Amino acid sequence: MKREDYFRWAERAARWGAEYLDTLDERPVRAQTAPGEIAAMLPLAPPEEPVDMETIFADFERIVPDGMTHWQHRRFFAYFSANAAPVSMIAENLTAVMAAQCMLWQTSPAATEIETQMVNWMRQALGLPEGFQGVIQESATSANVCAVLTMRERALGWRGIDSGMVGEQQVRVYASPETHSSVDKAIRIAGIGQQHLVKVPTDGSWALDSEALRRAIEADRAAGFLPAGVVLCVGGTSIGASDHVRQTIEVAREHDLYVHVDAAWAGSAMICPELRALWEGVEGADSIAFNPHKWLGAQFDCSIQFLADPEPQVRTLGVRPDYLQTLGQTEITNYSEWTIPLGRRFRALKLWFLLRAHGLEDLRQRIRNHIAWAEEAAAAIALLDGFRLTTDCHLSLFTFQYAPDGEDANDATERLLRAINDDGRIYLTQTIHEGQFVIRFQVGQFDCRREDVLVAVDVLRELAHAIHLDSQN
Repeated sequence: MKREDYFRWAERAARWGAEYLDTLDERPVRAQTAPGEIAAMLPLAPPEEPVDMETIFADFERIVPDGMTHWQHRRFFAYFSANAAPVSMIAENLTAVMAAQCMLWQTSPAATEIETQMVNWMRQALGLPEGFQGVIQESATSANVCAVLTMRERALGWRGIDSGMVGEQQVRVYASPETHSSVDKAIRIAGIGQQHLVKVPTDGSWALDSEALRRAIEADRAAGFLPAGVVLCVGGTSIGASDHVRQTIEVAREHDLYVHVDAAWAGSAMICPELRALWEGVEGADSIAFNPHKWLGAQFDCSIQFLADPEPQVRTLGVRPDYLQTLGQTEITNYSEWTIPLGRRFRALKLWFLLRAHGLEDLRQRIRNHIAWAEEAAAAIALLDGFRLTTDCHLSLFTFQYAPDGEDANDATERLLRAINDDGRIYLTQTIHEGQFVIRFQVGQFDCRREDVLVAVDVLRELAHAIHLDSQN
């Protein structure tokens, strides 16, 4: 395609996008394809000669949409939503056209300076104190890796980045079993080793037990290990569990441990002042991660990592060879030194568009609605024949089982989940909680309405009745 054809095809793509969004409700939420079905529709070898855009676009329309799970569907109640407000989509289109590699201030001054201001805007929106700075990462996984690397190097006196881990004390990091698996991945990437991520027992609210943490740290020191840091969970992926932030940070501070708070999903809800008790004491953390792409409407990918003091992380990750110097400037910010990749996208633009187009109060109301509708759905599901809640609402997330009389609850719940996702009207996913197979229900899609949530309850009632009849035959 020639550059002079850009407008024609961009206009056609925009028209397709508008029609796609307008007709999402007519599509099954989850892709209804079998493994390998899409791959079988593609040639085995690349073309030797150019293919015209008419053919390429027609193939896209024929192959791709029906092979996608539709994350912007109003009845997407699985995982956590990867939301994309339409204004955020526009911003992403603009960043794609500029196609900038924003690794340094000099390669994209606007990208760097808008990122600085957007992180500051979000700091204020979440009620974090002045002094916190931050950087936009791809995802909370990246932020978790950066935080774990930083706590490792801080504990080692930054010897690891120079001479490696051989001969050093074995580092230990602490977290609850409710933390996301990306923390486990971070431990592995950091060379600490899975067995040295200490999963501290939780209390009756599935929050990390601070006294158990204290005992674990003291026992490890006595055994010759080197405690380095604690990863706290606010709004865990499985059931939405949150640690007691203030009291756990107090224990960490007694032992001079670095504290990282993973609030990937629930952090967005902190724009609502009345919900901030969930992470009371978070101002004492060294590092905090949350994903505006999960609940605020910023197009994926967009994760913010706040840092009380950036210096330890920059010292851990920053590399500035001669060919990346900005001549005549020594005190500029290059966010590639705060993160693992050198290459960086202009992620701040979609936040700038989003926050201005919606304003915080509109975003707050959406979150409040989602929480209220989740509570309404949980109450309705608890009244359905054969259903029982396994966890109450944590913000807009709860879990339940289908346990009809005379049937194994795990088997019945799994059969119901398969029926739900084969049906296509809604999309739900599972987790294992206290050894039981349970279904997660999370309300959070950007344009979700109350009626969509109530439809989900009706679908559960209808499908449960159908599979119960089948089991009787």
